[in-house]
Amino acid sequence: MDITEPKITPQEILVLQDANFNPDNLCIVTGAAMGIGRATAVAAAANGLTAVGLDVNEAEAQKTVEMVHEIGGKMMFIKTDLTKDEDMERAVSEAAKAGTIKYLVNIAGIQHIDSIDNFPMEKYDFMHRLMLRAPFYLSKLTIPHMRRSSDGTGAIGNMASIHGHICTLNKPAYNIMKFGLRGLSQSISAEGDGKIRSFTVSTGFIKTALALNQIPAQAKQRGITPEEVVRDVMMGDSRIKEMMSPIEVANLFLFGFSRFGRYLVGGDLLFDGGMVLTYAEKKAVKPSSEG
Repeated sequence: MDITEPKITPQEILVLQDANFNPDNLCIVTGAAMGIGRATAVAAAANGLTAVGLDVNEAEAQKTVEMVHEIGGKMMFIKTDLTKDEDMERAVSEAAKAGTIKYLVNIAGIQHIDSIDNFPMEKYDFMHRLMLRAPFYLSKLTIPHMRRSSDGTGAIGNMASIHGHICTLNKPAYNIMKFGLRGLSQSISAEGDGKIRSFTVSTGFIKTALALNQIPAQAKQRGITPEEVVRDVMMGDSRIKEMMSPIEVANLFLFGFSRFGRYLVGGDLLFDGGMVLTYAEKKAVKPSSEG
């Protein structure tokens, strides 16, 4: 079983024919330095859009830019601290000079595991600013640009999770942020009259550094192999025992943005291997053997 972060190959990228997928239109992607954000920037560029990456990690983001250029795509990077309003305002303003802001993907996020009674409020506040307030403010800043575009349309994709559907122990802030992103997407769509759409993508564990870095420690702690950690611990409630790759998630965002996703208005793309909707089946109480 391969548990390394996979490289992105052109053959894995979903390429769709859409008149709005052209270099004059911009797709802003947060968290573009690594993982799902990197893959989404690459996928957007492969679909003919100009990708605009926002991140604090300039070195890794430049690698994303190089990957985009290698496939013949267009991308610009704007170093942005998503916890600072002035940084987001500057980023959107700079991006708008390069073309029409048509799409926004809010991906940046972190994890912190602790119970509610032990949860440090400074960590909660940081997660809220990064994972919920920043998507709200970037939406506020970009929607007017979408409305002023030639056809007045645009779309905002938000990276949710199975934790936007179910809550697991000791991840209270993460659960709250992901549920909040679903509410944000529905609120944007309620106001968008079908022209400004928003949606969420919900997945389980993805082959990113954030998830993969947890595997060796868990294997050592539990006395099992890294492969068993993935199959039995991380993917234990999934009917598919392999983590998705970042590009598979990125493809969902591009599908949602395209003309093929025009009925995706406030909805959620739940690609979780059955972790949420078949959860009860596995946990069901066995029938009594008494006659």
